[in-house]
This record gives sequence, C-alpha cells and structure tokens, in this order.
Amino acid sequence: MRLIRRPVLCNYYVTYRCNARCGFCDIWERPSPYITMSHVERNLSDLKKLGVKVVDFTGGEPLLHREIDALLRLAREMGFITTLTTNAMLYPKWAERLKGLVDMLHFSLDAADEAKHDASRGVISFELVMQSIVMAKSMGERPDILFTATEETMGEIPMVYDLCRNHGLMLILNPVFDYNTIDSGGGLSLHSLQKLSVWGRNKGVYLNEAFIQLRKDGGNHIADPICRAASASIVISPDNKLLLPCYHLGIKALDINDRLYQLYTSPKVKKLIAMEGKYPQCEGCSINCYMQPSFAVEVNRYWWKALPSTLKYNLAKGTWKRLVRIKKQ
Repeated sequence: MRLIRRPVLCNYYVTYRCNARCGFCDIWERPSPYITMSHVERNLSDLKKLGVKVVDFTGGEPLLHREIDALLRLAREMGFITTLTTNAMLYPKWAERLKGLVDMLHFSLDAADEAKHDASRGVISFELVMQSIVMAKSMGERPDILFTATEETMGEIPMVYDLCRNHGLMLILNPVFDYNTIDSGGGLSLHSLQKLSVWGRNKGVYLNEAFIQLRKDGGNHIADPICRAASASIVISPDNKLLLPCYHLGIKALDINDRLYQLYTSPKVKKLIAMEGKYPQCEGCSINCYMQPSFAVEVNRYWWKALPSTLKYNLAKGTWKRLVRIKKQ
C-alpha cells in the first residue's frame, strides 16, 4: 500500500568533484561544474511545491563548493531538513560558517586506525576527521560517523564503535553496494549481513535493517520492484539536470531550465517514473540512497524492517521535531 505519493527527498549534487580517491567510488573521476545559487533558489521553490521535505547536499565532496553555507542556509530558511556527508578534510575550514545549518551532518570514517582509514580514502584525512569531531562538538553540533561496511572493513566496527562512544556520536552502518562498473565488494556474505544486524541493535548505532533484508533477497527485482527511486526522490545534477531514474543509472538527464515543477509533473517524466525499478540495470540493485526513501513511502515488509531504525535515529537526533514543525507550516 502506497502511503506517500510525492517525492520526500532531493539528492542535490553540488559537484561531482572530490578531494579523496576512495576505491569503492568513481565519482571523483568525473569532470564537473558547481551548482549555482540562482538555480538552487528556483529549484528549492519548486521542490517545496512538489512536497519534498529533505534536501541532501551531496557530491563529490560538498564542502568543495564555495557557497555551501549559503546553499544550506537558504534550504533551512525555506523549511527543509538538510543533510550533508563529508570526508571532513575541509570541515575545519567551514565549521564556523556551517554551525546550525545542517540537521544531519555525517563524517565518513572507514577505520579507527589512521593508516587503514587513509589507505581506504586514498588521501591523508584521518586526523582531519578527528579534528572535525572536536570542532563540531565544541560548537554544539551533533555529527554522526558514517561507516561503509565491506568484507574488508567488518573487523573495524568494534574500534569505530568505541571511538563513537568515547565522543558521544551516533554510528551509522552503511552496507557497501556495487553500481555500474564499480565492483566495490558489495556482495556482503550472509555471515557479514548477520553481524551487521547484531551491531545494529547496539545503543548509539543506526542500521536500516531493510538494507540487510533486501540484500538477503537478492536486491531489487524488475518483475516486482521495491525501488521507488524516481517517485520518492528527486535527483539534480551539478549542471542543473533532472536525473532519472537515479544518479547511478542516469538513463535520462533532462534540462531543468528553471521549470523543475513543470518538468517533474510532465507526461514524459511520468512515463520514466513508471519505469522505476524495472530497467534491466535495476535487477539486483541495492543502492542505499534510493532504497531508503523507497522504504519510507510504501507499506510492505521492508517498511516494517526500516521502521525501528528510523524511529531510533529520529528520536536520538531530534529531527522529528523539525518534521512536526514543517507539517504545521
């Protein structure tokens, strides 16, 4: 049963550029412009009309954008819940200007050991993550640690968890996924999936159990798709295009031309939305950033699996208060 028939999330790519070289990602290899304030102003207005509640300013590395604070401030002033994930290499530079602008701030960390983390990221960054944690907390911010779980990094979870507990941070366990030509080791073993489930029950740990169930079920199946990537989320590229059905497939990139609302509600886009989860490339997909909103809009076994962790995170972070205020507006 479909609960919500509007997009709830916008994945807004501010740039594809990145200052890290992670082996499980290829976005840093792509040339890219940066989004412009004028486009963002118009698009946020249309996103509001479309019913979007959450805007994720993503990348690449979003802190490479020279106006990222202004973009976040605008989104907050318009009533959106804001999220931002960063490798934290530039956070010390931005910390003061970002204060109070990000509802869900995530620092990526792959190991509690400096050498292991830096090897995973392809750059020296561990110490900057540690500095960022201290700086954020000193200003009253509540960052989370985002840990990408692979077969190679499963053994790092206990140490990263201890680090989070020592700093009073939420640990988000993010099962890795394959996409396009990137073989990231996304085929986590059943043993690793079960271990993640156990870790997800710990205090201060967020794991969407629906991610685990979906992987056990072999991912999305085009004959009976669970993916609602195009109807539950909107993806905007740095060059101001609407990407359908999602960034990772990128089958269609349509010029927005300052008419996002008209474009998204047009017959041609509705036809593309009707194909979400049904393209041949969608078979077996388990990409977290599109499955999470998919689980939120339709009552099924995955909705029930996702519900406990969703409540756990929102209660711990207090974001439910912002959601209540938005509904009252």
